[in-house]
Amino acid sequence: MDLKQLKAFATLAEFGSFSRAGAVLSVAQPVLSRQIKALEQELGIDLFYRNGRGIVLTEAGKILQDYTGNVLDTVTRATTEVAALRTAPRGTISIGMPPSVGSVLTVPLIRAFRQDFPNITMRVVEGFSGHLFEWLITGKLDVAVLYNAPRTGNLRAEPLVTEEISLLGPASDPAGIGSGPVPASRLLKIPLILPSRPHGLRLVVDALLGELGIQPRVELEVDAMPSTLSLVEAGEGYTLLSYGPARHLIEAGRMKSWTVINPTLSRQLILVTSSHRPTTPATRALAQMIRGQVRDLVREGRWTKPAGCDAS
Repeated sequence: MDLKQLKAFATLAEFGSFSRAGAVLSVAQPVLSRQIKALEQELGIDLFYRNGRGIVLTEAGKILQDYTGNVLDTVTRATTEVAALRTAPRGTISIGMPPSVGSVLTVPLIRAFRQDFPNITMRVVEGFSGHLFEWLITGKLDVAVLYNAPRTGNLRAEPLVTEEISLLGPASDPAGIGSGPVPASRLLKIPLILPSRPHGLRLVVDALLGELGIQPRVELEVDAMPSTLSLVEAGEGYTLLSYGPARHLIEAGRMKSWTVINPTLSRQLILVTSSHRPTTPATRALAQMIRGQVRDLVREGRWTKPAGCDAS
């Protein structure tokens, strides 16, 4: 017994005529007749009486009709709901990102995503890249935006943008850095506020500077980015961070920014999903939205540092 047979039976029972039922189903009468005969043979009982005025249901046919309506209705609803997921995904999805990314990306991403996909419930988690990586591996996250994620066969990763790490300082510039780019060697004498190891930013900075034997002058270790920015603005030191999280402070004249050279400091932002979890319509929709939002933020100058932004 298959759905085509059940649909043919239900239509024939409704119209009481092979010609009318065949026209409704767009099926030739001989084909419809064979479907009904095969169904009767499978069940081992007649479902219709044939007479000169047409056909009517037998007692067995009436019993099958009661069940057939429910079965076909259930199949129709299931097909409709599954097909709707292609255009209107639903469900729950979780995304993780570092605070420096969240400060720039969270609001525009959620605003755009909720507008386009109102049936999906989002859970946003902020944490260090190392922690997010572990949560992604263990299935606690569906999608993560990380810095310099390790290469592993358990993940699918694609680069989003390469960020320059700038030197940020108080508007008063108490260390007298002045204008123009700052050689990395000067970080030996500039009082810095940086996160502690194993924070991803600290590891990147230590690795890049360590290759040249440069030991930055770290006077405070603070793992909370908002607190670090507040301390820098208050004149308690300088920090190394990408442009996006401090953009509003720089544009308001509350903080200054310098490009670090010899070497230039940078890190790569990566979109990561687990290859061990099914790729759902919600996951694909969120990943596509992240790509678009990052691209728009970079184009609008809200993510990466504009040319000529060094303190003067």
